[in-house]
Amino acid sequence: MELQNAYRQKMAAQLKEWGAQLNLLEAKVENAGADVKIKGAEELASLRAKQRAAADKMKELEKTGSDAWEQLKENTDKAWADLRTGVADAHARFK
Repeated sequence: MELQNAYRQKMAAQLKEWGAQLNLLEAKVENAGADVKIKGAEELASLRAKQRAAADKMKELEKTGSDAWEQLKENTDKAWADLRTGVADAHARFK
């Protein structure tokens, strides 16, 4: 159970950090030219959807018993990897 709690805490902290990074990207896009705003807004909307999906997975993990926890953890890890890649790619494009 301690391992599960540590995992949840780590993921919650990472989700919070990514939220802050997305807020920073949003500010950069707002201050950019029109073309970048359009493309950036679309990309940010996609990343926000991935962020919500990751947050939903976190909520599922909190409710899951130890029997199904490993399977759900695997699915959560996939969502995390997708969000991590998206945030890193967006940062690279909007520097």
